Amino acid sequence: MTGVQALERKHPGLSLQPGRVEHREFEYIRHGTMSFMVNFEVATGQVGLVSCGPTRTEQDYLEHIQRTVAADPDVRRWHFAVDNLNTHKSESLVRFVAAESDIAADTLGLKGESGILKSMQSRAEFLSNPDHRIVFHYTPKHASWMNQVEIWFSILVRKLLKRGNFSSLDDLKTKVLAFVQYYNLTMAKPFLWTVKGKALSS
Repeated sequence: MTGVQALERKHPGLSLQPGRVEHREFEYIRHGTMSFMVNFEVATGQVGLVSCGPTRTEQDYLEHIQRTVAADPDVRRWHFAVDNLNTHKSESLVRFVAAESDIAADTLGLKGESGILKSMQSRAEFLSNPDHRIVFHYTPKHASWMNQVEIWFSILVRKLLKRGNFSSLDDLKTKVLAFVQYYNLTMAKPFLWTVKGKALSS
């Protein structure tokens, strides 16, 4: 989730009163933006590791995955459902998965020229291999909503960000991490993700 703004209201709002809704100051002060990478555990509905910082680069994503794997070294096989962002199919990610799966680095080829590293498609095929210790499952293009963390991001926006008041980037980070703890303790459950198919009318 990129470009999350730390907005501070210039003046306090007017609180709720009988027969009157809360009024919020419309002028605000910008304190910058932050990106969040979040693990959502589909089976439990819990929010796992959260990484936050000013950017969402290839290196940022690699470090997030490395931290996730290092946090539980006894897990035999990791499965990540991700969208088709280029950082999810990077050279550095391929090299990390190869090392974790005991695949020699000299068998990977050269980025843009040969072997597994030749193209984004060849890298994605390698990262999707179910025999590896770390397996990536890519949602169909233009269907990132199929990644359940997107549903959780919408909860974060509605419950915290939309009406939030953040005095700094550190304040934004602190409040998001506190919300994650609260969510895991009081709200987390697997999403019931079913739909009844209906024929489209002509």
